[in-house]
Amino acid sequence: MSRYVRREEEAEIDLTPMLDVVFIMLIFFIVTASFLKESGIEITRPDSTNESPLDDSKIKNIVFQVTANDEIWSDGRRIDIRAVQAIVDRLYAENPDAAVVISAHKNSTARVYTSIANDARAAGNYNVTLVTTDD
Repeated sequence: MSRYVRREEEAEIDLTPMLDVVFIMLIFFIVTASFLKESGIEITRPDSTNESPLDDSKIKNIVFQVTANDEIWSDGRRIDIRAVQAIVDRLYAENPDAAVVISAHKNSTARVYTSIANDARAAGNYNVTLVTTDD
């Protein structure tokens, strides 16, 4: 036996197969990404015309303003919450195409909005819209 013990050669890591795998994965992801189609909604816009789409003489919406203190106003008058259904009944009978628009202050409570919306639906008008304002 020899007195000299051969030291094992230092092990080296061959990175070539790993780089091959990385490039194959990169090609796979690039190819599959080109087949992905993002979902969306296509919107068809009507052609623009010179006439106004809403003529004030034809459609007069039923508008209620709600203040920050939950006061309800209609046609420049402060009204009680119990009178909302009667007002909607009367104005909706005059113009069946009218929508109920609730212009509520951002600090008003949802209780008033739901009460007006429920009264409008009870009167037969299901076209209720909420608009929030800062003033």
